[in-house]
Amino acid sequence: MNNKMLSSDIADFDAVTLSRLYREGSLSPVEATEASLARIDACNLQVNAYCYVDAEGALKAAKESEQRWLTGKPQSPIDGVPSSIKDLTLVAGMPNRSGSLTSSAEPATDNAPFTARMLEAGAVILGKTCTPEFGWKGVTDNRLTGITRNPWNTALTAGGSSGGAAAAAALNMGVLHQGSDAGGSIRIPGGFCGVFGIKPTFGFIPQWPASAMTTLSHLGPMTRSVEDSLLMLDVVAQPDPRDWYSDRLFSGNWSAIPDLPLKGVNIAYSPTLGYVDVDPAVRAEVDHAVALLVDLGANVEEVDPGFTDPAEIFSTLWFAGAGKVVQGFSEAQRELLDPGFRRIGESGSKIDIVTYMKAVDARAALGVLMNQFHQRFDLLLTPTLPITAFAAGRNTADDGQKEWMEWTPFSYPFNLTQQPAATVPCGSVNGLPVGLQLVAARGDDARLLAVARRLMQVCKTDTLSSPVIAAPV
Repeated sequence: MNNKMLSSDIADFDAVTLSRLYREGSLSPVEATEASLARIDACNLQVNAYCYVDAEGALKAAKESEQRWLTGKPQSPIDGVPSSIKDLTLVAGMPNRSGSLTSSAEPATDNAPFTARMLEAGAVILGKTCTPEFGWKGVTDNRLTGITRNPWNTALTAGGSSGGAAAAAALNMGVLHQGSDAGGSIRIPGGFCGVFGIKPTFGFIPQWPASAMTTLSHLGPMTRSVEDSLLMLDVVAQPDPRDWYSDRLFSGNWSAIPDLPLKGVNIAYSPTLGYVDVDPAVRAEVDHAVALLVDLGANVEEVDPGFTDPAEIFSTLWFAGAGKVVQGFSEAQRELLDPGFRRIGESGSKIDIVTYMKAVDARAALGVLMNQFHQRFDLLLTPTLPITAFAAGRNTADDGQKEWMEWTPFSYPFNLTQQPAATVPCGSVNGLPVGLQLVAARGDDARLLAVARRLMQVCKTDTLSSPVIAAPV
């Protein structure tokens, strides 16, 4: 290692840089892993991003990766890159607690497909990141591991349910992070923490065991750059026989997606979807980012996609999924659950089949509407969230709201439609990140990612380059 290269600098490197330095022989995966573990030691007490860290296992994997690079036989470009897995996804040898007191502390014996592909590629798994119980809400806290906090202000929430992954990504407590998103759980914390996150088209990334939310749930990467997410997608977006929905195969390599000239790209910008009340300061930041795309040659029209709030459709399907989980617990186990999760689960178990099937039909109609919308527009842009991060330890932004979906109106419609959707940090309000959401037609992930990459290049600001940890709480 170059003796001028400080450990703190190493912890800030992205995956693209690490891969290049490993190839050159100027940096070792062991050094990168040690730097990531040191960053976790320095920051995790304040933000609570990780609920489980396997330092010994990570260093062992890093040493094995070091030997592969030394012999010129890395398993992939992300061989030796420090990474994390969300605590809803199986990692053999690590507990899978799902943020629940009802879970077992015994280590899992199987790897989920996402984990297996990362390990086959040589990634170093540092540990598991925090989630609310069974990923049920848009913030990250639970009775087992406590509250996950925002790196920009630890009095505020990181968002959820992939809040641990988002906080870890913002602080580079590891470089590549896995999230899951059944109603916004990648995009919400990505927006609040100022990192990139994408849920690809449903079917590109296999999920096993299946989510309780079944076909609403997508897995995806959360990173500080689009390029790093592309490296992850090269690895994990592969069909797996354990998930019979994983029937899509991307043509070519994700990391080879070319730069896209924006001239001629038709973009719909819907700042409110026609029904959302957006903080004016958030709206101003998103407006500015959209104006940058116009300057780059994109054809942008301010237009709504034409649907009313599908909250009732989403809630019917979401509550039914929660009901499936809660129904399997004894009364003693239910007493251990997050009261909010228990409430929606018990409500969901009472949904009759006719009501459920009507929601399925309404979901299909929404999907058709968006298919037709994308005949005219290549992309739809919206704010990721109508607000910036609010107080940690709350489920809602204000006392007038009952459910988390009420403050996340931009995300869940596109779980219903299974479209690719991503959040890009585009500015800040009072020192807190603001995100812009990009949505594309199903299967058109490459165009979305190309525009997201260009947008991140022009939206970079000093404010968004280095989160500041507040005093320990």
